[in-house]
Amino acid sequence: MKNVVLFASGSGSNAENIIIKLKQRSQDNAFTIFTNNPDAKVLEKAKNLHIPFEIFNKSELLEGLVLKKLIELKPDLIVLAGFLLKFPENIVKHYPNKIINIHPALLPKHGGKGMYGMNVHEAVFNNKETETGITIHYVNENYDEGKIIFQKSVSVTNCKTREEIAQKVLTLEHEYFPEVIFEILNPES
Repeated sequence: MKNVVLFASGSGSNAENIIIKLKQRSQDNAFTIFTNNPDAKVLEKAKNLHIPFEIFNKSELLEGLVLKKLIELKPDLIVLAGFLLKFPENIVKHYPNKIINIHPALLPKHGGKGMYGMNVHEAVFNNKETETGITIHYVNENYDEGKIIFQKSVSVTNCKTREEIAQKVLTLEHEYFPEVIFEILNPES
Protein backbone atom coordinates (compact mmCIF):
# COMPACT_ATOMS: atom_id res chain seq x y z
CA MET A 1 0.00 0.00 0.00
CA LYS A 2 1.25 3.48 -0.89
CA ASN A 3 0.66 6.35 1.50
CA VAL A 4 0.21 9.76 -0.14
CA VAL A 5 -0.05 13.05 1.75
CA LEU A 6 -1.44 15.98 -0.21
CA PHE A 7 -0.93 19.60 0.86
CA ALA A 8 -3.45 22.14 -0.47
CA SER A 9 -4.47 25.67 0.49
CA GLY A 10 -7.47 26.37 -1.74
CA SER A 11 -10.17 24.71 -3.80
CA GLY A 12 -8.49 21.33 -3.87
CA SER A 13 -9.40 20.50 -7.47
CA ASN A 14 -5.99 18.94 -8.06
CA ALA A 15 -6.05 17.00 -4.77
CA GLU A 16 -9.55 15.69 -5.52
CA ASN A 17 -8.59 14.74 -9.08
CA ILE A 18 -5.42 12.96 -7.92
CA ILE A 19 -7.30 10.92 -5.31
CA ILE A 20 -10.09 9.92 -7.71
CA LYS A 21 -7.72 8.99 -10.55
CA LEU A 22 -5.32 7.04 -8.33
CA LYS A 23 -8.20 5.17 -6.67
CA GLN A 24 -9.46 4.20 -10.14
CA ARG A 25 -6.07 2.66 -10.90
CA SER A 26 -5.48 1.01 -7.52
CA GLN A 27 -7.36 0.65 -4.26
CA ASP A 28 -4.02 0.13 -2.50
CA ASN A 29 -3.42 3.80 -1.75
CA ALA A 30 -4.04 5.72 1.44
CA PHE A 31 -4.46 9.49 1.37
CA THR A 32 -4.35 12.30 3.90
CA ILE A 33 -4.89 15.97 3.15
CA PHE A 34 -3.03 18.69 5.03
CA THR A 35 -4.12 22.32 4.78
CA ASN A 36 -3.07 25.60 6.35
CA ASN A 37 -6.47 27.15 5.55
CA PRO A 38 -9.41 26.18 7.79
CA ASP A 39 -11.79 27.66 5.18
CA ALA A 40 -10.25 25.86 2.19
CA LYS A 41 -12.69 24.13 -0.16
CA VAL A 42 -10.30 21.15 -0.19
CA LEU A 43 -11.76 20.22 3.23
CA GLU A 44 -15.22 19.73 1.69
CA LYS A 45 -13.65 17.53 -0.98
CA ALA A 46 -11.81 15.52 1.69
CA LYS A 47 -15.06 14.95 3.59
CA ASN A 48 -16.92 13.94 0.42
CA LEU A 49 -14.16 11.47 -0.48
CA HIS A 50 -13.88 10.21 3.14
CA ILE A 51 -10.23 11.25 3.29
CA PRO A 52 -8.71 12.16 6.67
CA PHE A 53 -7.33 15.68 6.95
CA GLU A 54 -5.16 17.84 9.16
CA ILE A 55 -5.50 21.59 9.60
CA PHE A 56 -2.42 23.44 10.81
CA ASN A 57 -1.15 27.00 11.05
CA LYS A 58 2.10 28.48 9.80
CA SER A 59 3.87 28.28 13.16
CA GLU A 60 2.97 24.57 13.48
CA LEU A 61 4.48 24.08 10.03
CA LEU A 62 7.69 25.95 10.88
CA GLU A 63 8.12 24.63 14.44
CA GLY A 64 8.05 20.93 13.55
CA LEU A 65 4.53 19.82 14.51
CA VAL A 66 3.64 19.09 10.87
CA LEU A 67 6.88 17.12 10.44
CA LYS A 68 6.03 15.10 13.55
CA LYS A 69 2.60 14.23 12.09
CA LEU A 70 4.19 13.31 8.76
CA ILE A 71 6.67 10.99 10.48
CA GLU A 72 3.71 9.23 12.16
CA LEU A 73 2.00 8.80 8.76
CA LYS A 74 5.12 7.44 7.00
CA PRO A 75 4.27 8.88 3.56
CA ASP A 76 5.64 7.28 0.41
CA LEU A 77 5.09 10.61 -1.36
CA ILE A 78 4.18 14.15 -0.35
CA VAL A 79 2.34 16.10 -3.04
CA LEU A 80 1.96 19.88 -3.04
CA ALA A 81 -1.27 20.49 -4.94
CA GLY A 82 -1.98 24.19 -4.70
CA PHE A 83 -0.14 24.69 -1.41
CA LEU A 84 0.79 28.34 -1.04
CA LEU A 85 3.33 28.37 1.79
CA LYS A 86 7.03 27.76 1.32
CA PHE A 87 7.79 24.22 2.41
CA PRO A 88 10.12 24.27 5.42
CA GLU A 89 13.66 22.98 5.14
CA ASN A 90 13.24 20.50 8.02
CA ILE A 91 10.56 18.59 6.06
CA VAL A 92 12.46 18.85 2.77
CA LYS A 93 15.59 17.40 4.41
CA HIS A 94 13.62 14.60 6.10
CA TYR A 95 11.98 13.56 2.81
CA PRO A 96 14.55 14.05 0.01
CA ASN A 97 13.07 13.27 -3.42
CA LYS A 98 9.74 12.38 -1.82
CA ILE A 99 8.08 15.81 -2.12
CA ILE A 100 6.74 16.99 -5.46
CA ASN A 101 5.00 20.15 -6.60
CA ILE A 102 3.20 21.28 -9.71
CA HIS A 103 3.87 24.73 -11.14
CA PRO A 104 1.48 26.35 -13.65
CA ALA A 105 4.21 27.36 -16.11
CA LEU A 106 7.23 25.97 -17.89
CA LEU A 107 9.98 26.45 -15.34
CA PRO A 108 12.37 28.15 -15.08
CA LYS A 109 10.06 30.79 -16.59
CA HIS A 110 7.67 32.46 -14.15
CA GLY A 111 8.92 30.71 -11.03
CA GLY A 112 9.93 31.99 -7.63
CA LYS A 113 8.36 33.75 -4.69
CA GLY A 114 4.90 35.12 -5.41
CA MET A 115 4.60 33.22 -8.69
CA TYR A 116 1.56 31.04 -8.18
CA GLY A 117 -1.94 30.76 -9.58
CA MET A 118 -3.26 33.76 -11.45
CA ASN A 119 0.01 35.66 -10.89
CA VAL A 120 1.72 33.20 -13.25
CA HIS A 121 -1.03 33.39 -15.87
CA GLU A 122 -0.95 37.19 -15.67
CA ALA A 123 2.79 37.15 -16.40
CA VAL A 124 2.31 34.79 -19.36
CA PHE A 125 -0.52 36.99 -20.68
CA ASN A 126 1.35 40.29 -20.18
CA ASN A 127 4.48 38.91 -21.87
CA LYS A 128 2.34 37.88 -24.87
CA GLU A 129 3.79 34.37 -24.72
CA THR A 130 2.71 31.88 -27.36
CA GLU A 131 2.87 28.88 -25.03
CA THR A 132 2.83 27.97 -21.38
CA GLY A 133 2.29 24.72 -19.56
CA ILE A 134 2.98 22.78 -16.39
CA THR A 135 6.09 21.66 -14.58
CA ILE A 136 6.09 18.87 -12.03
CA HIS A 137 9.26 18.98 -9.94
CA TYR A 138 10.83 17.80 -6.73
CA VAL A 139 10.75 20.31 -3.90
CA ASN A 140 13.97 21.65 -2.45
CA GLU A 141 14.70 24.56 -0.11
CA ASN A 142 14.13 27.18 -2.86
CA TYR A 143 10.91 28.13 -4.63
CA ASP A 144 10.48 26.23 -7.92
CA GLU A 145 14.13 25.17 -8.21
CA GLY A 146 13.90 21.42 -7.54
CA LYS A 147 14.78 18.84 -10.20
CA ILE A 148 12.19 18.79 -12.99
CA ILE A 149 10.31 15.49 -13.35
CA PHE A 150 7.88 16.37 -16.16
CA GLN A 151 6.82 19.29 -18.35
CA LYS A 152 3.98 19.67 -20.84
CA SER A 153 3.31 22.74 -22.94
CA VAL A 154 0.15 24.15 -24.48
CA SER A 155 -0.37 26.91 -27.03
CA VAL A 156 -1.99 30.08 -25.70
CA THR A 157 -1.86 32.12 -28.92
CA ASN A 158 -5.69 32.19 -29.11
CA CYS A 159 -6.23 33.07 -25.44
CA LYS A 160 -7.79 36.51 -24.97
CA THR A 161 -7.77 36.51 -21.14
CA ARG A 162 -5.74 35.28 -18.21
CA GLU A 163 -8.67 33.06 -17.27
CA GLU A 164 -8.51 31.25 -20.62
CA ILE A 165 -4.81 30.58 -20.01
CA ALA A 166 -5.60 29.36 -16.49
CA GLN A 167 -8.22 26.93 -17.83
CA LYS A 168 -5.82 25.46 -20.40
CA VAL A 169 -3.17 24.97 -17.72
CA LEU A 170 -5.67 23.42 -15.27
CA THR A 171 -6.70 20.94 -17.95
CA LEU A 172 -3.05 19.88 -18.29
CA GLU A 173 -2.69 19.63 -14.51
CA HIS A 174 -5.72 17.37 -14.19
CA GLU A 175 -4.58 15.15 -17.05
CA TYR A 176 -0.90 14.72 -16.20
CA PHE A 177 -0.40 15.24 -12.43
CA PRO A 178 -2.12 11.97 -11.40
CA GLU A 179 -0.23 10.07 -14.12
CA VAL A 180 3.16 11.34 -12.97
CA ILE A 181 2.29 10.56 -9.33
CA PHE A 182 1.21 7.03 -10.30
CA GLU A 183 4.52 6.49 -12.13
CA ILE A 184 6.54 7.76 -9.16
CA LEU A 185 4.64 5.46 -6.78
CA ASN A 186 4.85 2.48 -9.17
CA PRO A 187 8.17 2.73 -11.01
CA GLU A 188 8.00 -0.93 -12.03
CA SER A 189 4.73 -0.58 -13.95
